[in-house]
Amino acid sequence: MAAALTLWLHALAALLFGALTLLALHPRDNGAPRRSLAVALGMTALWALAVAGIGGDEMVTRAAEALRNLAWLGFMIMLHRRDGNARPPFALGTVYGVVAIVGLGAFALHIVAVTARPETVLQTETAALLLRMLVAVTALVLVQALHSAVAPATGGGLRWVVVALAGLWFTDFAVFSIAYLAGDAAPELSVARGAAMVLIALAMGVGLQRKGEWSVQVSRTVAYQSLSLVAIGAYFALLALATSAIATVGGANARVYQTAFVFGSTAAILALVSNSWLRAWAKVKLAKHLFRHRYDYRAEWMRFTDTLGAPEGAAPLDERIVKAVADLTDSPAGLLLVPDGTGLGPGAAWNWDRGTLPGAGDAALAHHLEATGRILELDLLRRSQADAADAAAVPQWMLDLDAAWVLVPLPHMGSLVGAILLARPPVPRALDWEDFDLLKVAGRQAASYLAEASAQGALADAQRFDEFNRRFAFILHDIKNLVSQLTLTARNAERHADKPEFRADMVATLRDSSERMNALLARLSQHNRARPEAPHATEIVPLVERIASARRGQHPLAVSGIRAAVALADPAGLEQLLGHLVQNAIEASPPHEPVTLAVAADGIQVTVDVIDRGCGMSPAFIRDKLFKPFVSSKPGGFGIGAFEAQQLAAAMQARIEVASREGEGTRFRVILKAAHAADVPANARAGRAA
Repeated sequence: MAAALTLWLHALAALLFGALTLLALHPRDNGAPRRSLAVALGMTALWALAVAGIGGDEMVTRAAEALRNLAWLGFMIMLHRRDGNARPPFALGTVYGVVAIVGLGAFALHIVAVTARPETVLQTETAALLLRMLVAVTALVLVQALHSAVAPATGGGLRWVVVALAGLWFTDFAVFSIAYLAGDAAPELSVARGAAMVLIALAMGVGLQRKGEWSVQVSRTVAYQSLSLVAIGAYFALLALATSAIATVGGANARVYQTAFVFGSTAAILALVSNSWLRAWAKVKLAKHLFRHRYDYRAEWMRFTDTLGAPEGAAPLDERIVKAVADLTDSPAGLLLVPDGTGLGPGAAWNWDRGTLPGAGDAALAHHLEATGRILELDLLRRSQADAADAAAVPQWMLDLDAAWVLVPLPHMGSLVGAILLARPPVPRALDWEDFDLLKVAGRQAASYLAEASAQGALADAQRFDEFNRRFAFILHDIKNLVSQLTLTARNAERHADKPEFRADMVATLRDSSERMNALLARLSQHNRARPEAPHATEIVPLVERIASARRGQHPLAVSGIRAAVALADPAGLEQLLGHLVQNAIEASPPHEPVTLAVAADGIQVTVDVIDRGCGMSPAFIRDKLFKPFVSSKPGGFGIGAFEAQQLAAAMQARIEVASREGEGTRFRVILKAAHAADVPANARAGRAA
C-alpha cells in the first residue's frame, strides 16, 4: 500500500512540476529569473519521476536529488542577486557554494557506502544523512532571509514561491531527521514526502500565476543573523559527524573522547565568539564581500541621530557627538578638538585617556582643516605616504599617539567648529571612498549640532544681557525724571523760597522723590521679590490728584472729570504708568501751557486722559516707534516711558490710546475696566475721608 502511494504521489508531483516548468518558460512581465526557475522545476520533476519509477534510495535518484538541490540553490542566489545592495558573485556565491559542496559531499558518501565494506556502510550512510540534514537546515535559513528581504511593493507571487521553497526544504529536513532518529527510513516517510511535494507544486503554481515585481531587498541584519544560524547549524552537524567518527575509531574509550571533544569544541567556539577582534573582523569581511556598500546607511544614520538626540540627562552633547562619529567606524574612543585661540585644544572625550594630551595650540592644523576640509588618515602620515601639506599641518604629538587613527574635521558655514580624533578600531584597515563620504557627511552634521548649541548659548547670554540692560534703562529713566523734578524744584526755590505755599509744595516734592528713590533701590536689590498687585477696585481721582500734586512744582497741572470713578487697577502700577505719561507731557509742553488730567466713566470703563499742548507726534512715529524701547522724539530721551507704560497697562488688562497732531499737542488715554464703589477696600475709603 505504501509503495503504491509513493508511486502515484511522486508521479503526480512529477506531472505538476513538469507543467510548472513549461509555465515558467512562458514570457512574463514580472521580471522573474525564468531560466533558473525552469531548470529547478524541471530537475524536481525528474527527481520525483525517478522516485516513482525506481525508488528513493537508488544511485540515479540520489543523483537527481543532488541536482535538484543545486538547481534550487541556483534559483535562490539569482533572487538574492536582484537586490542592488548585494554583491553578485563572491560572498553569496561562497555561502551557496559551501551548501552545494556539502550536498555533493552527501552524494559522494552515498557512492562510498555503495562500494564500501559491509561493516562501514551504516556509518557512511549516517554521515551522508547528517550532511543532507545540514543542507536542508541551511537552505531553510537562506529561505528565511529571502522571505524577510522580499520588497514591500512585491506582489504575492514571489512570496508564494518563497513559502513553497520553505516547504520543500522543511520536508527534506523532517524526513531526514526522522530517519536519523529512527535509524531507518520507514515507507511512510516516502508517502508523506510525496504528498508534501504535491502541495509544494500547487503553491508554486499559485505563485507563478500571480502578478507583481519579483525583487528583494537584502537586510544586513537579516543577512548576519542568517549566516549566524548557518554557522550554528554547521557546527552541530560537524559535531554529530565528529562524534560518530570518534564512536567508530574510539573503541572502549569512545564515550570519554566524545565528551572531551564536545566540551573542548564548545569552549573554543565560545572563546572565539566572545573575542571583540574576531567579531569586528567578521563584520568587516562580511560587509566587504557580501554587500556592494560597506555601510547600511539607513541603520547607521538612525543610530547616529539617536545618539545625538539622546534624552536630557544623558551624556553632554559634545561627548555624544564624539561617540556618534566613532560608532560609524567601530572606533573604541574619540576626542573632540575645539577652537582655542588661533588653534585647536582638547575638548570633550569619549573613552579617551586625557592624561597625555597637550594644551591649546596647533594653529597650522586648524588653518589647514578649515581651508581643505580633508579627513586625515594618520597611518599614512606615519608611513610618509600622505600629501606634504597634510604632513606639515599635523602636530607631532598626534602622530606619537599610537591609538590615534583618523582626524575628522567639523566644518560649518565656511568655518571650522572643531575636529574629532578617532581611535584605532579593533581591526585596523585603510579607509576607502565610502568611509570618507560617510565621515564627511557625519562631520558636517555634527558641526551643525555644535554650532547650534554654541548659538543657543550665545543667544541665552544675549537675552540675559538684554534683560539687564532693559531693567537698567527703566531705572535710569526714572532717575532722570527724579533729577529733572529736583532740578526744577531747586531752581524755583531761588525765587519762591520765602513763600509758605512753595515751601509746603517743596516738602511734598522732596518726600515724593525720596519715596521713589527708595522704590528704585528696592528694585535694584537682588533680594527684591516684589510682584505686581492684582487689579482691584481703585478710586481713580484721588490717585490722579496725588500725581498732579507731586508735579505741580515742575509744571502747571489741572485735574478734571468725574469724582466717583472706580476702576479695576493696580494702584502702584497705575500711578507709575500715569507718572510716565505726565512726565512726558510736561517735557513736551511749553512752560506756560498746563497739562490736563481728565477722568471720565460710563459704567463700563474708566478713562484717564493726559493732555498737553506740546509739539505733538506724527502718525508714522506713533505707529512705528512710540511704544518701542530706546526710541524717543525728544533730544537725549531714553524712549522708555511710553514702552513701560504700555507694559504696565497690559499687566492690569488696560490699554492706551494715542491721538496727536504735530504742533498742536497730544492726548494719551488710559482705558480701564470699571468697578463698583462698594468694592473699594475699607482702608482706602477711610484714608480718603481723613
